[in-house]
Amino acid sequence: MIAVNARFLRQRMTGVQRYAQEIVACMKGQVRLIAPRENGVGIAGHLWEQAMLPWLLRDREVLWSPCNTGPLAVRRHVVTIHDTTPWDHPEWLNPNFARWYRWLIPKLARRARRIFADSQFSKERIVVNVGIPAERIVVVYPAAGKQFKARSTQEVAQTIMTLGLPSPHYLLSLCSLEPRKNLIRLLAAWERVLPELPQEVWLVLSGALGVRRVFGQISLDRIPPRVHLTGYVEEAKLPALYTGALGFAYVSLFEGFGLPPLEAMACGTPVLTSRFASLPEVVGEAAFYLDPTSSEEIAEGIRQFVDDSGLRQQLRQKGLERVTCFSWEKSAAQVLHVLAQVAAEKD
Repeated sequence: MIAVNARFLRQRMTGVQRYAQEIVACMKGQVRLIAPRENGVGIAGHLWEQAMLPWLLRDREVLWSPCNTGPLAVRRHVVTIHDTTPWDHPEWLNPNFARWYRWLIPKLARRARRIFADSQFSKERIVVNVGIPAERIVVVYPAAGKQFKARSTQEVAQTIMTLGLPSPHYLLSLCSLEPRKNLIRLLAAWERVLPELPQEVWLVLSGALGVRRVFGQISLDRIPPRVHLTGYVEEAKLPALYTGALGFAYVSLFEGFGLPPLEAMACGTPVLTSRFASLPEVVGEAAFYLDPTSSEEIAEGIRQFVDDSGLRQQLRQKGLERVTCFSWEKSAAQVLHVLAQVAAEKD
């Protein structure tokens, strides 16, 4: 009775794909996955989704599309819209990508029986930007996976060596290199505060380049001293990378949810983050907040964070408590409940 648009299985793992995989894994065979045989990205992925996927559905089957897009021709359809960047900040996106999503998502949302949003913030932005009544939008919070937990000293040391980190004393920032992640201000803040930090403390940036067909370009041509870029880090190494960090800096300007701070807290790593968008809704009182538009405030936050071990310990404990508010099992049960409601509705 329930099918899942599993185009995400043919895409690189990011937060959106992780959301889909984690929830589907918790559904334990209660849904049928439909995926393209080959590429799930770009024009080929969109063509499969719009032209082929509707023909693969069974009679009266409800389709859930968990990754922002889905086929317009399906009537019994539920869609997850993760954020509203194409409306709120189109300047951060490739113009063609922004135009496509601004055209597709409103049409898709108006046809869908329900919409899932990642946060109350995202729900409110969908109402404003897409014009969908609030009662048709259900908030389903993501969560940190069970693999995100504190790792042993030995595993942390091995990961530091494998990734070639120049010091075991580091502040970590994990994100793709794209405009909304605000890395230029983070680097400016780091350069400003560097003379006040112990010599052994480094800033480690982990993440791949943003996809050019999706995001506007960001240039990190000039890297300040004591900054190490690891590039993309495979998921198996992330928990140890989080665990070994003095703290986790996430100064994003706009997030529909923001999984990395939650993953860091689950690993016992204190979090320094933005007070913008959905992030306060995610981390609650378990983080050190700052204004992400101010390099000066980011720099002062880094200084306090590195200097004050008592603050880090306090936030570490609060973070471990905060992550218990979220679980993929709870999210999957909520999704299944709504999909069952839609399946029971008459056409």
